[in-house]
Amino acid sequence: MDPEEYIEALPEPRRTEIRRLDALIRETLPDAERGMEGSFLGYGPFHYRYPSGREGDTHLVSLASRSNGISLYVLCARDGRYLAEEHAERLGKADVGKSCVRFKRVDDLELDGVRELLREAGRLGGAGAA
Repeated sequence: MDPEEYIEALPEPRRTEIRRLDALIRETLPDAERGMEGSFLGYGPFHYRYPSGREGDTHLVSLASRSNGISLYVLCARDGRYLAEEHAERLGKADVGKSCVRFKRVDDLELDGVRELLREAGRLGGAGAA
């Protein structure tokens, strides 16, 4: 399934919500290649390798429609702390844990805070990038 098929398969109003976020991410990170990673929309693929030896492929930013809302994953850290946690107070009405920002609707978010988070992630790159 490609990103457009994924979005089109979503029921309304979730389809419109995901489209809005997809547009915001693509506008903020125009050089981040978009693709699918399982049931996630992904932006900015990279290979990671942690000191433990664990390694794999993922995306800098991922977006997923979940039964209870929407999840935005930002897999970027600075000084051992995930950026999403650092930006939590500027993201609006969202539940933030490590690299995940969970919310019900796009209108619950402070979009300027989300753009700032995405721009900083784009500058720093993925957590554990090899």
